[in-house]
Formats: sequence, C-alpha cells, structure tokens
Amino acid sequence: MFSKACQYGIKASVYIASQSSMGNRVSLKEIASSIKSPEAFTAKILHQLAKQNILTSLKGPTGGFEIPKGRAEKINLSNIVAAIDGDSIYNGCALGFDRCDSQKPCPMHNKFVDIRDNLKIMLENTSLYELANGLDVGMSFLRR
Repeated sequence: MFSKACQYGIKASVYIASQSSMGNRVSLKEIASSIKSPEAFTAKILHQLAKQNILTSLKGPTGGFEIPKGRAEKINLSNIVAAIDGDSIYNGCALGFDRCDSQKPCPMHNKFVDIRDNLKIMLENTSLYELANGLDVGMSFLRR
C-alpha cells in the first residue's frame, strides 16, 4: 500500500521520535541499522522529511536527527505519507488505472473508496508520539 520509501520513512520517524523522547539525537548509520534499510536510501528519505519540517537534521560531530520535544504529538502519519508519497494513496485506483472515479469506475472502485477513506482517517488520527510510545514501552517493534 505504501511505497518502500514511505515504509522506511515511517519506521525512521518512529525510531527518531522514540530516541528524541529520551533526549537522544541519532545518526544516519544508527537509524538505517535500526530499521534495516540501506543508508543512502534512508539519507534521501530523511532529507525529504527534514525539508517538510517533520524532523530536524543537525550537521557536525554531535549532529544527527531528532524531533524537538513536544513536536511528535503534532505530527500525524498523514504528514509523513504526504511528504514522501504525496496524496496518491487517497486518490489512486485499486487496480492501478490512471483514471478511476464514480463516472467510470473500475470493478473494485465502490469498495475501495471506503478503504481509502478509512485509511485517510487513520493516518490523520495517528500521531508519531503514539507510535513511538508503543515502541518505548515494548508494545510494538521496528524489526523482526
């Protein structure tokens, strides 16, 4: 459903939020290792997220990535998805057609619209803080 870049972006954001809540700034190498993603690909994704003010990037020997205190509560998954994948997940066709709407629907259109709408609601109502907190208390995991 999400692109690979978006999956890594969500995982990285959750990891950074979790570490930031403990006062830690994390390096690219640590993030990539923690979410099992290629470093160069992760760097591009994190750059996109920093450009959209989802996370902060600091250069230098004590640099790294962080999410300022109190900011994770204001970042919803929809912000991360939009920064990486845009809004195509809310408008796309289940069968991949370029155009699909109620005027000329694909065979799955009417059922898929509800799924897309519910997904949008879930992404808009799930904060990064909520996911990072689940990670912090051991109720969820970023690696298997």
